[in-house]
Amino acid sequence: MADHYFTNQPNVEHELRTIRVTLRGFDLTFWTDAGVFSKGGVDFGSQLLIETMDIPKGAKVLDVGCGYGPIGITAARLAEDGDVTMVDVNERAVELARRNIEQNGARGAKAIVSDRFEQLAATRYDRILTNPPIRAGKAVVHSIFEGAVDHLAETGELWVVIQKKQGAPSAKKKLEELFESVEDVARDAGYRIFRCQGVLRK
Repeated sequence: MADHYFTNQPNVEHELRTIRVTLRGFDLTFWTDAGVFSKGGVDFGSQLLIETMDIPKGAKVLDVGCGYGPIGITAARLAEDGDVTMVDVNERAVELARRNIEQNGARGAKAIVSDRFEQLAATRYDRILTNPPIRAGKAVVHSIFEGAVDHLAETGELWVVIQKKQGAPSAKKKLEELFESVEDVARDAGYRIFRCQGVLRK
């Protein structure tokens, strides 16, 4: 079976490189590699989420499926003295994210290997951010939404980017089963950003 970016230990040969990009006014440099998501540059969906997301100063933030770290690292720069945890099942991606945290001075950020929320215990967050791994299948994507319910603070928000042709309508339907408010806050080039508030406790 071919490697995917959601593989725990990619076997493809390394192709280390750096990319430079400006996100939310920050000039950032990222190490990327083969075997991780969007190795050639920050993908449009992630960029749209980054440019749209609301990250208060001092926020406790979780980036689920962080890849090499552009979403979580930008969140850390926005949160300033906040606390950002970045998780990914892909060990290679997490190593890159750790390197990129140092590279970009993202104080208060850390990256850990975790299959979704597996290593996070009962920690709760003000913001959960995700560009979910669509190729991993709907069950995995929906499990990220469900896990967010158990890891959001009372006034916390889940921010999701998803492409219309890759399941945005069904994703929104699932989110509406879990949250009081699912707001479509941005649309561009077939991508949609959902801001979810008010967990419906069962």
